[in-house]
Amino acid sequence: MPAIIPSLWFNQNIEAAMKLYTETFPDSSIDNIMYVGEDGPGPAGSILAATFTLSGHTFEGINAGPEFTFSEAVSFAVRCSSQEEVDYYWNALTANGGIESECGWLKDPFGLSWQIVPERLYELLSDPNPARVRGATDAMMKTHGKLIIADLEAGADSAG
Repeated sequence: MPAIIPSLWFNQNIEAAMKLYTETFPDSSIDNIMYVGEDGPGPAGSILAATFTLSGHTFEGINAGPEFTFSEAVSFAVRCSSQEEVDYYWNALTANGGIESECGWLKDPFGLSWQIVPERLYELLSDPNPARVRGATDAMMKTHGKLIIADLEAGADSAG
């Protein structure tokens, strides 16, 4: 079966992106770097493309330029088992120029969108009581920035 590998277009900053990602996520590595040759495109010896692994998943990246940019139409969800994990990934990916968004979404310093989501939210949204689901959903939708498990639980409890 063929592998399906996300391929990301970076604006001449793939090296910094790979450094951030591989330092942030466990079981990660920079696997292969391809360099520009004497005939281009770009300065000889600069990074053209690379393959890297994040939490055991392979990614490819091209170091191409500003022609295409990331948007929220594609994001990566990080499911976290605790508030400590949510805090860790949130802080790592918003540091040095990342931007907080709504409902647990953020853009990292390279413009790539991430959803940092506690597993507890999925549990609350699967509750058999529709009022609790509505309360958890309302709490999530009112959040600017990082999701707080206690707030999600309080929303579910107040409605259920």
